[in-house]
Amino acid sequence: MGGTQYAVAVGAVKAMENFLLSNSDMEQLINADTQADFDMILSAKSTENKTLSDVWDMLKSYVGDSRELEILLYRNDFHNLKAVLKAMISNRSPENYFIEPSNVTPETLEEAFRTKNADILPDYMRETAEQAYELLTKTLDGQLADSFIDTSALTAMQNSAGKYGGDFMRKYVDLITVYADIKTAYRCSKMNKQRAFLETAVCGSSELDKKSLIRAILSGTDGLLSFLEHTPYAEAVGLLKESPAKFEKYCDDAVTELAESTRMQAFGAEPLIAYYIAKEAEIKNVRIISVCRESGAGKETITERLRKLYV
Repeated sequence: MGGTQYAVAVGAVKAMENFLLSNSDMEQLINADTQADFDMILSAKSTENKTLSDVWDMLKSYVGDSRELEILLYRNDFHNLKAVLKAMISNRSPENYFIEPSNVTPETLEEAFRTKNADILPDYMRETAEQAYELLTKTLDGQLADSFIDTSALTAMQNSAGKYGGDFMRKYVDLITVYADIKTAYRCSKMNKQRAFLETAVCGSSELDKKSLIRAILSGTDGLLSFLEHTPYAEAVGLLKESPAKFEKYCDDAVTELAESTRMQAFGAEPLIAYYIAKEAEIKNVRIISVCRESGAGKETITERLRKLYV
């Protein structure tokens, strides 16, 4: 589905954008005197799309199956893959670790491992499931298995964006991959990880070459930072040195800014993807405010942590 075939869905999404929480709404939530006031403000402003699962169900009700839109949920699918695999190895229930929405149900993932039949999984994660199982059972190295699955998720997103996505989706995936690689690279340099681990942990993209990034990591943290400061992501690197939290906020804001580039589009999947991204930011902000209020954080601290909004 593409072009004008998305027109009805785009029209619906454009109407729903009017109900997204604004900066003024966020300020009211921050300043709410009691939890009851907080809940009342949120209830008055929220639409029926209160969770990302609600948003996803709404989008699917208009467009049905869409290989392009499904890319938005790949990271959730691969996260759930990790949860099921670890639970199976440790003989625990994975239910508390599942993320929704997802393309692949947790039940399907559990069945795939229980029956050792990866064929029931989508093509974009089938090989990863088999290799991750073998990797974890042979090495018992949970960190290595996690890195492998995380990198495989990004690779799957790149491959599917190339096959099914438009220019916007490819830019979105590249952005997600670059920031994930920068964070991984910084962490690995601090931990003095060796090349064998880095080959698994770093994805690489058209924006940030894998081989060059690995060489930089192996040169040490200072060498890595020097390398990254000569890329278009120097500002992000500066924030990473200051605080991982500031870096995460910068990355989230960059994704929202990319979504804003679709604001005037009336056709195609882009406005639908942008709306999903907008709701991600909104829901994350509500959670940040709620957690900060519970911990007694001041208003200035809360405001500093809030993500950029789409509206």
